[in-house]
Amino acid sequence: MRPSRSSRPRTRQRPKHDDAVEGLVVAVDRGRYTCHVSETDATVTAMRARELGRRGVVVGDHVQIVGDVSGRPDTLARIVRIDERTSVLMRTADDEEGGTEGRFERVVVANAEQLVIVNSLQDPPPRTGFIDRCLVAAYDAEIDPLLCLTKGDLATPDAVLDYYAELDLPYVLCYPDRPLDTLVAELAGRVSVMIGHSGVGKSTLVNRLVPGTDRAVGSVSAIGKGRHTSTSALALRLPGEAGAAPGWIVDTPGIRSFGLAHVSADSLLHGFPDLVEASTRCPPNCDHTGAAGDCGLDKLVAEGGADARRLASFRRLLASKEGTPSDDDGTA
Repeated sequence: MRPSRSSRPRTRQRPKHDDAVEGLVVAVDRGRYTCHVSETDATVTAMRARELGRRGVVVGDHVQIVGDVSGRPDTLARIVRIDERTSVLMRTADDEEGGTEGRFERVVVANAEQLVIVNSLQDPPPRTGFIDRCLVAAYDAEIDPLLCLTKGDLATPDAVLDYYAELDLPYVLCYPDRPLDTLVAELAGRVSVMIGHSGVGKSTLVNRLVPGTDRAVGSVSAIGKGRHTSTSALALRLPGEAGAAPGWIVDTPGIRSFGLAHVSADSLLHGFPDLVEASTRCPPNCDHTGAAGDCGLDKLVAEGGADARRLASFRRLLASKEGTPSDDDGTA
């Protein structure tokens, strides 16, 4: 007979799992985690151990795995520990008042070193409001940003680069019929997360960077909006020379908004480095909205020290963060 619950032996001692091997979470699907084990170069399917409690496991996490780590079909291992994260890129599902999802924070990827913001120069046109949001998120997570401009055969990048002239923002320009050598050089040896609106050519880039990936590629509608093609985040190892540290790219689902409700107002301003120094000229407790008429940011623009479009973009994001609906996906 089974002993009653009250008489079952209990202990707080947990196994140390000294035999655990390190793995990188490359995909998450309904409670199953696909992990790459560098020690054996195997791809392992694992579940989360009960002792982890409510701790979430996301793509990019470095984890400790026990059990069958051979990677053979129909085997299942267990994730028993999650290593400390060096960075966490987050977004709020909806930071506009009345959103159906509310202000729900989501971890996009863990341990990324670089955020590649993919925007097309035409069809659809570049959306500087979205780029600004991604830059704020990158600076807040202490991740290096890289602007990746696609469809260089359809338009010139001059307008976009002029908009970000004061930031010294690194960028690469991609063409459909030219090699991706410049982009490959920026990705080498790093963990990079690629993010962008649907239809900007992100999945096409992924398929070119990692042949055989077969990420779904969608078309752009007549109104210049792409359809969602990638449906889940996926980490992919880049091809590289033998013995060299491989780079990884994390392809994320195409999104229409990048909520910043989780970012503080101060961090939001620091996402605009061309404006932040002027805040020292503001009166105490300035909210930077310009409503009081004595904001140092307005003085900077009036003196020609910053682009008025950049200040307008910052204030749109600030209003959106406070729950005031605004359209900040403007074009350059």
